[in-house]
Amino acid sequence: MARIITYICIVLTSALYAQEDENKNIKATIDTFFEGFHKGDTTLMKSVMMDNMILQTTFTNKEGENMLVTEEPEKLIEAIANRTSDQKWDERLLDYSIQVDGTMANVWTPYEFWYNDTFSHCGVNSFQLFNDDGTWKIIYLIDTRRKEGCDPK
Repeated sequence: MARIITYICIVLTSALYAQEDENKNIKATIDTFFEGFHKGDTTLMKSVMMDNMILQTTFTNKEGENMLVTEEPEKLIEAIANRTSDQKWDERLLDYSIQVDGTMANVWTPYEFWYNDTFSHCGVNSFQLFNDDGTWKIIYLIDTRRKEGCDPK
């Protein structure tokens, strides 16, 4: 009986450590994306993006209409690449909620966006990732953007 309990404890502990390592790898993918975003390093950003990534944003416009906008990822890459040195874009991730099932992961990251050290807006990023032969890649990114209900730090 003691052997069975010991075996069960080993199996459960191994599973928990494996999940923790997987979550670290997934978080590292998101961190790499934003490292490139902040540094203006589009090569670094692309290293964690699938070629056919989907990019969307949702917000409420000035007329009160809910909007959903789909962009080509290349537009984001071009904006980062062409950003002038006097512009500082600082997206501060406030938390990571990671869910994994096999080769798919979802990461929910509330954020604050600061432009040249001035608060601009807040929202949430929702990343969908795919495990491409051991490497987590972003396949879908949607974010919300709002000015109300933010508590900038």
